[in-house]
Formats: sequence, C-alpha cells, structure tokens
Amino acid sequence: MAYIRAPSSEGCFLCEAFAEGADARESLRVASDVHGGVVLNRYPYNNGHVLVAPRRHVPDFTALSEAERLALINWVTEIVEVLRAELRPDGFNIGVNLGRVAGAGLAAHLHVHVVPRWNGDVNFMPVIAHTKVIPQALEELWEQLDRAFRQRARPGGPRS
Repeated sequence: MAYIRAPSSEGCFLCEAFAEGADARESLRVASDVHGGVVLNRYPYNNGHVLVAPRRHVPDFTALSEAERLALINWVTEIVEVLRAELRPDGFNIGVNLGRVAGAGLAAHLHVHVVPRWNGDVNFMPVIAHTKVIPQALEELWEQLDRAFRQRARPGGPRS
C-alpha cells in the first residue's frame, strides 16, 4: 500500500539521494562516493534489496565514463560482500532493466538491482494474498548496513 499511496515525484530519487547535503537516512543512501553508491529500494522485492547507481543522471552504461563503470561494478561487489556478511543470504539476483519496456521504473537513471535470496524465501503470500512479506523494516536495515559500511576500510577515497 505504501507504493500505491506514495505521491508521484517529479524529480529523480537517486539524484536526490546523492545530492550534496542530502540526509542519508531519509533518502535510504547507505554508502556513496564521488562516482555513485548504494541506496535501499524503498519498495523492495525482498529483504536487503538495494540499488547501486552512478551519481550522474544517465540512462545506460554507454553514457558512463570508464571510471564510473568501474566504480559501479566495485559498488556491486562491495554491497554483495556487505549483504553476505550482514544478512547471510543463500544467493543473489543482480540485474539491470534498461528502458521502461524492460521494466525500469526509473528509466532515466541507470541502476543495478542487488536482491539477496534465501532458500524458501518465496512463500504462498504473493500467490494467495497478493502480499509480499519483508521480515525487516527499512529503517532497521539502513542502520545495519550503515554500521557495516562505516566499519569497512574502502580504498579510493571518502564515502558518505
């Protein structure tokens, strides 16, 4: 219901999350640097569902510089390590939807979905009740991942 009732936004929530002075907790940004970072998905498919995105507002990989492409994959790698340590999933779905027709809800700002998966995490609720069960509140997950990133030493410069 939160997704259905959410007011439509004119802006880009990823740009807003990476904007100078943006509140990390409010925007659900768990980590970032000069090239991009990680934001919790406000309407997750599964617990721990995050979006990895470049800071720059670009629609696909071809618009990224080499440094931005490398940073994007480095962020994917790092969040997988963090989620593996913090949530202990059995696997991951990692993917990109380029364009609305491919399923992108935000087609104008490239982002990679990283979704932790557990054996048996698909239950009867989506089929019978059209309801997705997420066992952890976003605020609690944000605190857990924020703490985990703050404890990590990351080469390549500062992170917010």
